[in-house]
Amino acid sequence: MAPIRVAVIGYGLSAKVFHIPFVLALPELYTLHGVLQRSPTEKNNAAKDHKDITTYTNLESLLTDSAVELVIVTSVPSAHYEQCEAILRAGKHVLCEKPFVPTSAEATQLGKIAKECGRVLAVYQNRRWDADFVTLGDILSKGTLGRVVELESHFDRHRPNAATLVDSWKVAPNQPAGGAIFDLGTHLLDQIVTLFGPPARITAFVGNQRVYGEHAAAEAGGDSFTVLLHYSSGLTCTAKAAVVSPEAKQLRFWVRGEKGSFKKFGLDVQEPQLVAGKRPGKDADFGVEPEEMNGTLTLWDEKSNKMEEQKLRPASPPKTYKGIFEELAAAIKGEGGVPVTPEQAATVLKVIELAKESSASGKTMNF
Repeated sequence: MAPIRVAVIGYGLSAKVFHIPFVLALPELYTLHGVLQRSPTEKNNAAKDHKDITTYTNLESLLTDSAVELVIVTSVPSAHYEQCEAILRAGKHVLCEKPFVPTSAEATQLGKIAKECGRVLAVYQNRRWDADFVTLGDILSKGTLGRVVELESHFDRHRPNAATLVDSWKVAPNQPAGGAIFDLGTHLLDQIVTLFGPPARITAFVGNQRVYGEHAAAEAGGDSFTVLLHYSSGLTCTAKAAVVSPEAKQLRFWVRGEKGSFKKFGLDVQEPQLVAGKRPGKDADFGVEPEEMNGTLTLWDEKSNKMEEQKLRPASPPKTYKGIFEELAAAIKGEGGVPVTPEQAATVLKVIELAKESSASGKTMNF
């Protein structure tokens, strides 16, 4: 089959760093057909960067372009529902950035619309393809740690100065799907639910660690969160993001089971590599984790009652975020399942809704 013709809505960081490089890296699967950019500038102009594409200044012109088969949505979350519905009803497939939509009800409804239209709708939960998460999934699938009783997943940074914040949907007051729990929590909670399914109960604390002074930041959804997911098996998972964390090495994963533990520091390298200009398919070290960042696997020898530590290298070559695009192409061609479904995204959004309710009420919520 011919490569899938792709149009992208938006031309900001998400489009230029997380989507277009992978479309271009897979010419056998995709071709970049067009970009919807409402207000190009001298320094930010899709038509200049990509000479042979079609450019649109409004959604209608994109929807009526019969050549477009797949639309990647990288606009603000508050616009996602309306845009995704319009694209699906125009007969095109959709890959939508996270957070998918502001509510679980909207996510469920879009899933129904996609089925009605016979189109593929996928959500860009790219961190399922982080090297450390892939490694952790492999460890758990093999039962290496035995019965797991506790998992901590962190996305901590030291950014205490509110004055350095840029104006965006992530921090703007009264913005739907704003705040760290939608921005970073979507990643952490999606990973946990992918591994263990939805929890039985949720206890959460959502708020601000920065001092904002006169800014109405409390309405922005909080710059930090701690979400505890309680499972009937006795497992407790903690998803945590902090902006006041002055550590030389930030904890990423700490997983403990009856037979061993896995501990990992530092975030996956793909995002900083992409921001720095490295590209999949062009740079040999793309997605390759430096040895000093490898996680530590600790195994308990029951007979000797001793602990043995070993560094655990991720799989080589790494899967990288190309994985979500490869699986999406297969789904569109009818050769595989949707990599991240709207129903899965709805479950994660329900967890977020209950976490916010738990924090506001001071109560543990049943899922």
